[in-house]
Amino acid sequence: MNRAGHTVTVFERDNAIGGLLRYGIPNFKLEKAIIDRRIAILEAEGITFKTNVNVGVNFSVDELKAFDSIVLCGGATERRSLPTKGIESKGVVQAMDFLSQQTKVLYGEKIDNQVKATGKNVIVIGGGDTGSDCVGTSNRHGAKSVTNFEILPKPPVGRSETTPWPFWPLQLKTSSSHEEGCDRNWLINTKEFIANEKGELTGLKTVEVEWKMKPGQRPELIEKPNTEKIWPCELALLALGFTGPEKTLSEQLGLEIDARNNYKANNYQTNVPNIFTAGDMRRGQSLIVWAISEGREAARQVDLYLMGYSNLPTKGNGDLPSL
Repeated sequence: MNRAGHTVTVFERDNAIGGLLRYGIPNFKLEKAIIDRRIAILEAEGITFKTNVNVGVNFSVDELKAFDSIVLCGGATERRSLPTKGIESKGVVQAMDFLSQQTKVLYGEKIDNQVKATGKNVIVIGGGDTGSDCVGTSNRHGAKSVTNFEILPKPPVGRSETTPWPFWPLQLKTSSSHEEGCDRNWLINTKEFIANEKGELTGLKTVEVEWKMKPGQRPELIEKPNTEKIWPCELALLALGFTGPEKTLSEQLGLEIDARNNYKANNYQTNVPNIFTAGDMRRGQSLIVWAISEGREAARQVDLYLMGYSNLPTKGNGDLPSL
């Protein structure tokens, strides 16, 4: 948008620019100097960044009327939880809280009552990239033990016959965090978070499960009898993904929501003509490469809306990758 000649202001609700790149990905995977270098370039090009501005909370949506167009890129931040007994126990923590606190502390921010894994039996529930980041961070804290639960079956080491090319290969991923030390377990379902009289987490009760496949139907989760087990645990990290964007902005701006709980858009344009949305807010939790593509495509659509034409590149013309 800036290169197309528009004046661009970026509002960030946190105290530093970068979103999940800065606070969701640990430093041992992404050094933040890379982000700072890019932000410095953008600032030198004339883009204005304003931090600690949470639109709809400490910044009225009425003030957005000063802008000709608005692009919402706030991510999918509604975290998935578990309908499990004892979920409110002290020591059951959302993974993103754990990870973002650690990054902020590394950069000198003061965090009251920081969640630490030091000397604790840590169980990470969720086998994706966020779970892997929790494993690596827990090891760096000096956890007594680190265990990872995944409710799905263990993927094959190589490409499965059920996912031939060009489908995404459902196969086992072992990250550097796993290699540093982690007891990985598949087909495990958490039945209860066990706490002491002070409400502090002391253990997890689990059961082994299996998935029963039925043609034309969703797989059915079945618990195996006589497989309950108690695991010692003082810190349980929930790395279960996200269910969609927060609804604060959509409600205040009168935006429609699609069937997947995301902000509804047609060519990145919402039902309010001058408001656009892109990234995880529009498509749901996804990858950084999609954020890059969506941002570029949304910029082109805004430029078209404002000017009636656009010289910005689009997917398929050789200027952007066709993801």
